[in-house]
Amino acid sequence: MPSTAETIEYLKSLPAVRERAQRVYAKAKVQDLKHFDVDVSKLTDVAKFVVALIKRDYSDKDLNIPPHTRLRHFEVGNVDRVSKLVESWKGRADNMEIVRRMVDLIVVSVLLDAGAGDRWTFEVKPDNMQGVTRSFSRSEGLALASLAMFTEGRFSDDSHRGHQVDAEGLCKLTLDSLREGFQVDDQKNPLLGLEGRWELLRRLGQSLKAHPEYFKSPDNDVLRPGNMVDVLFKEGADRPRRNDKYVVRIESLFKVVIYGFAEVWPSSRTSLEGVSLGDVWPCDTILEPNAAPDSTEHYVVFHKLSQWMTYSIMEPLETMLNIEWDNAALLTGLPEYRNGGLLVDLGFMTLKPNEEERGLANYKSNALKPGQPAVEVVPTFEAHDPVIIEWRAMTVATLDLVADEVRKQLNMPSLTLAQVLQGGTWNAGREIASVLRPNTRGPPIAILSDGTLF
Repeated sequence: MPSTAETIEYLKSLPAVRERAQRVYAKAKVQDLKHFDVDVSKLTDVAKFVVALIKRDYSDKDLNIPPHTRLRHFEVGNVDRVSKLVESWKGRADNMEIVRRMVDLIVVSVLLDAGAGDRWTFEVKPDNMQGVTRSFSRSEGLALASLAMFTEGRFSDDSHRGHQVDAEGLCKLTLDSLREGFQVDDQKNPLLGLEGRWELLRRLGQSLKAHPEYFKSPDNDVLRPGNMVDVLFKEGADRPRRNDKYVVRIESLFKVVIYGFAEVWPSSRTSLEGVSLGDVWPCDTILEPNAAPDSTEHYVVFHKLSQWMTYSIMEPLETMLNIEWDNAALLTGLPEYRNGGLLVDLGFMTLKPNEEERGLANYKSNALKPGQPAVEVVPTFEAHDPVIIEWRAMTVATLDLVADEVRKQLNMPSLTLAQVLQGGTWNAGREIASVLRPNTRGPPIAILSDGTLF
């Protein structure tokens, strides 16, 4: 029997994500889920829909699909904002410092990318990249808001180095500053979970202070997320090169993210003997009747935010520091409402009647609260609800199968899961949502957001 320390290590690992999700999917194959009915025959239809969008959007022969990372959201409106920012740094910062700044930006932007709600937007004024005022919502709006706050120096404690994120800057960040940065108006432009986001950023500052082994600068005492770049690059420099590239294990990057940012998670998250496990939840679908009270065998593991951050950090290190990632296939599909919503909207998964009734009652109750729009009624649940946990686990396992089917239909066996997510499933989930629910463009099942869970 594994020790508590070994159990914690396993539940914070990448293999646990896929292994526990596959146990839930095994229940689905024999129609033994507790909250959803599954029509496995619809898997091919899901893949066909994804393939159709990939062929529409990437017409070149090689289907040059970029990976699914936070950097894509900065490109909304076909404006390459980050490249412009990087160009402005050249000549004043070396390549390593540029990548540190990129990681600084990515980390805060990913952490701020929780569900924004259906009414919030971020307005971007005309500039040399965009000729007219435009408003953006959801993930793209949150990305542009975080980019604006980063370039304004709201996350830095050094007025001479505004384009960085540091521990002191985060710990001193005020709720009013964040409110202003997000252009929040409680009546006209409400943002879900504003205080949760503020507390999360302050906890990020505490994490940086708690883990100098990852985040302390080699040159001074400033603690920044971007200083992890030096730790990772050293691993690549110390190992034999492969095709003239520095080779770094994906487990090394994920370890920095999962342990280095451990304090970011709210205390309400699942813990084991006082140690927060992060995005890990008990799942009644795989709970054995005779399980011991302290068993963790029915815990499902997602680490969605940590994986999203890992995917996003990989990109600048790969493109700008010539790093190649070992074992990148350990990363999984992301269990969020676009990917999961696609499976529901195309009929692969359907809420059981009693759960749909309960979810609609939740919606009606939530709709009575001030500021809630009464449009496009959908079943609604808290993030910790067993329905959401089962849905997310099924999303992880099913995305692997969808990706296999997409590769087969395209005859492209080397297509990565990150490319399938970007070119297909995430985009497909968003598009079908906009057709079926044009007022909100929201998912078929709503998750009540506290600003800390996507």
